[in-house]
Amino acid sequence: MTLNRVAKAATLVALLGSTALAEDVNLMDGVEPRPTGNSIVEAGAFQSDAPWTIAMSHFGVNANTWTVQTAHEAQGVADADDRIENFIMLDANFDQAKQVADIEDLIAQNPDVLIVMPVTPTSADAGIQKAIDAGIPVVVHTGRTENQNFTVDIQGGAENFGRVMGDFLVEQTGGEGKIWVLRGLPSHPEDINRYNGLMQSLEGTNIEITQEDYGSWVYDLGKSLCETFYLNDPDVDAIWSSGADMTRACVDVLTEFGAEIPPITGEGNNGFFGQWLEMGYPSIVAEYSPSQAAAGVRAAVALLEGEALYKHYIYEPEGWDAAKAAEFYRDDLSANVWWPTELPEETLQELYGN
Repeated sequence: MTLNRVAKAATLVALLGSTALAEDVNLMDGVEPRPTGNSIVEAGAFQSDAPWTIAMSHFGVNANTWTVQTAHEAQGVADADDRIENFIMLDANFDQAKQVADIEDLIAQNPDVLIVMPVTPTSADAGIQKAIDAGIPVVVHTGRTENQNFTVDIQGGAENFGRVMGDFLVEQTGGEGKIWVLRGLPSHPEDINRYNGLMQSLEGTNIEITQEDYGSWVYDLGKSLCETFYLNDPDVDAIWSSGADMTRACVDVLTEFGAEIPPITGEGNNGFFGQWLEMGYPSIVAEYSPSQAAAGVRAAVALLEGEALYKHYIYEPEGWDAAKAAEFYRDDLSANVWWPTELPEETLQELYGN
């Protein structure tokens, strides 16, 4: 065998070995390696002895109840691991400039891993590059970046999320009629890509978007939008809500006006589940667990343990019907808890118990 062939064989063995190890790492139920265009972060590339410091730039902890829970999910994993001596989380408050400054601050503290939830597709790009150049691995999740030099990313399949909802509305309307669209936060990559998924579903149909605006994924703005939509033109055949707590808000508005609830899309919010199960209107849930933040911490730990990981992970579960929602709904917990969750029962009761 020539030296060239020996080298190729050795490389293949190493890659296969790393792949096997990477496949052994479970970041979160439903999270899988991206099937195409993927690569391997080699075993041992970022291995480091404990104690560790893990830093996290959160795009906006208090934006809504879902984002609050993501912070709890990440903190819970960090608190449960004695090897993590410091877990530093800074809140960008959905401000691009603040995220830039936050990441600079976190890098200055020389963490073993930097985790980033980007505010926009470009808000973290310079910081990611600076961290990588300093030898700090970067885990990106819950929002895409233009800079692809990160170490690992975990993406919740925003287009899949939008298509799950869009396909449901196409089926419910027979591909005909008028719909309202409640979007999330302007310029946020998750909103952009969920909307792209909806557009893919609507292609080739005779569905018309008659009213569309941003509700920032919160109850109050969602309610205000639906009030405006209804007063402008109450003739609607279905409603595409980009999730969070806007669905429950819109149903409350239509109920107050005495209107029939058309097919409307939702997300895994406990308050929405209670309303849906009680009223029985046609809906579907696009799963988007706040435990993605826990998966980000878990990926950071795996890198420091010396595990091989894939560079790209996706999270694209199927939609939930009312029967599955009923399996998760808890009338002993508040409307503010999101499903599925990894929070232990004691924490759920402490944070969300009625």
